[in-house]
Amino acid sequence: MAGEFYGSDGAPKAGALGDATVPMKSLRVGLDSYSVGPLRLGPLALLDWAKAHGADGVQFSDLYLEPGQTLDAGLLAEVGQHAAQRGLYIEWGGGQHIPYDTTTWQPRELTPINAAAARQAHAVGAHVVRSCSGGLLRWSDRAPPTEALLRETARALQAQKSLLTELDIVLAIELHFEFTTFELLRLFDLCAAEPGGYLGICLDTMNVLTMLEDPVAATERILPWVVAVHAKDGALRMTDTGLESFTTEIGGGVVDFGRIAARIATLDRTIHFSVEDHGGSFALPIYDPTFLSRFPDLTAAELAQLVRLAHACPDTLVPLDRAEWPKHCAARIQRDIIRLQQIVRPPAMAEGRAT
Repeated sequence: MAGEFYGSDGAPKAGALGDATVPMKSLRVGLDSYSVGPLRLGPLALLDWAKAHGADGVQFSDLYLEPGQTLDAGLLAEVGQHAAQRGLYIEWGGGQHIPYDTTTWQPRELTPINAAAARQAHAVGAHVVRSCSGGLLRWSDRAPPTEALLRETARALQAQKSLLTELDIVLAIELHFEFTTFELLRLFDLCAAEPGGYLGICLDTMNVLTMLEDPVAATERILPWVVAVHAKDGALRMTDTGLESFTTEIGGGVVDFGRIAARIATLDRTIHFSVEDHGGSFALPIYDPTFLSRFPDLTAAELAQLVRLAHACPDTLVPLDRAEWPKHCAARIQRDIIRLQQIVRPPAMAEGRAT
């Protein structure tokens, strides 16, 4: 499939990845709560922080409760009202899709977890629950084979359909480090799911680099399923063992947000771009045949494109250590929001919003 997007030299084909111009449909830009975790803001304070810094909403990937707070019906109702009064969107977190504890690989029952997250989302007026279940699975020899994980994940998710449908919730599987876009398409087939139903995708625009996918090509492959976006920039650089991926400020990396936004804007549903940023980097030992074999759908053309992006990375662009993130998070997220709004909002609409 990637051959539809790249020429024999690995470069993107002209016009093959969609219109690169800024879309005419206005897209809302918010933030993901994980990004400002070091600020330790309770849910109401986080909504206020988002509003004060020009964000359009919050995806609550995680939740910090202030002393004395409990996540009960009263607080959930207050969160929903607080957001509505400020014109902010809310997306929720806490969903899971892999039916195992990925540290021990003991089976885990997902129904209570997803039921709790879905009911909380319903209470605050959200329709999207982000699902994130694991870490760098194929970097470890202990994880089950990917195809086995897909089958068990499909079995577990099919059991969630009636609950999620009844509450009008979409479980948005994040493009994280469990499955590639190719594999998630197979997962949806195994679930007999259709776009617009109880399953969707939270498109993380940088995580796909770590999973050896070009961000624009990955977006194109999974586009009909996208219900939320983690807007995160990143870059690649060459190492002695292959590649290294790392996060950057929005506008500083290789993620083409203009082209991605143009494709997202073609969907017939509202999609929010929630900025997610953090420190850290990820080793991608592509010179190791065993590691590379764990990405059976990766084509030579797409790998060539990733190497091309790495060679274009300037020496001055380096990872920010995760331990340094608390010092930078507030200022960097503010800059990320401003820059992303400049990219994904047509000038006329941005001017109209400011008046």
